[in-house]
Amino acid sequence: MNRTARAFWLNSPGEGEIREVTLPAPAADEVLVRALWSGVSRGTETLVFRGGVPASQHAAMRAPFQEGEFPAPVKYGYLSVGEVEEGPAELVGRTVFCLYPHQTRYVVPAAAVTVVPDAVPAERAVLAGTVETAVNALWDAAPLVGDRIAVVGGGMVGCSVAALLARFPGVRVQLVDADPSRAKTAEALGVGFALPPDALGECDLVVHASATERGLTRALELLTAEGTVLELSWYGDRQVSLPLGEAFHSRRLVIRSSQVGTVSPARRASRSYADRLALALELLADPSLDALITGESVFEELPAVMPKLAAGEIPALCHRIRYGKSA
Repeated sequence: MNRTARAFWLNSPGEGEIREVTLPAPAADEVLVRALWSGVSRGTETLVFRGGVPASQHAAMRAPFQEGEFPAPVKYGYLSVGEVEEGPAELVGRTVFCLYPHQTRYVVPAAAVTVVPDAVPAERAVLAGTVETAVNALWDAAPLVGDRIAVVGGGMVGCSVAALLARFPGVRVQLVDADPSRAKTAEALGVGFALPPDALGECDLVVHASATERGLTRALELLTAEGTVLELSWYGDRQVSLPLGEAFHSRRLVIRSSQVGTVSPARRASRSYADRLALALELLADPSLDALITGESVFEELPAVMPKLAAGEIPALCHRIRYGKSA
């Protein structure tokens, strides 16, 4: 068995390369996975690529199988789908999801992989980490039947949240984004769409995922009295100013953070990280979520693709990476 692999590393902010690595033989409780697909988490990974992780957040931002330290050199990523080549008999030959960086083959504990359900194509399973974030957010938000909800920011996370909310009975869901092309994505997901000036107000809940000061301000404007903004954006080392004067206090508005690094307090006593990820993979049986995959490149192109994603030259929700059969 070939014990070498290739991995994408960030050498310095804005510059990456593919390196050859040597793999250990898997122990009895480990698996050797051959990558089939991986996904670029455009918000977080491009922020890492630019070197925008604040020093105070270096520990909190570590990916499960990260190597190196921020800002660089670092091997970073967490949306990998592959086939188990070696390991426990019940896993060999199975398609699995793992929170692993972009690498052609890797060895991890068997407990670190989750089997992809038969109803979910491997190429769609790269969305598992993002849908898991959406699941956790909705555990935090606890939307009710009949709620009026806006999702401000039509990126990967925002669209995933909107897609799950579309299944709630009696809920009015509107995806709000400054990019009019997101209207087609919203239609595919079964939710309404509006540009920020045209968004419907009097919302009980607004999920904010645009990672912009203007988007968060608009989210507050869309609330009804005593409504809540659930903040999913992560701003890295940027400062954000908000209009917390005016009617913010008299209307008793709420801004609440949500972050996937811990299981929501609403479910922490009854759900594990593994339970949450397994649920996300089950939800990916919905083919409408294919609308979130808007680009694809082969693994060897990553050093050239990442700068373009970071600069916005490649418009993308999830940019998928394809690995060859001889990866």
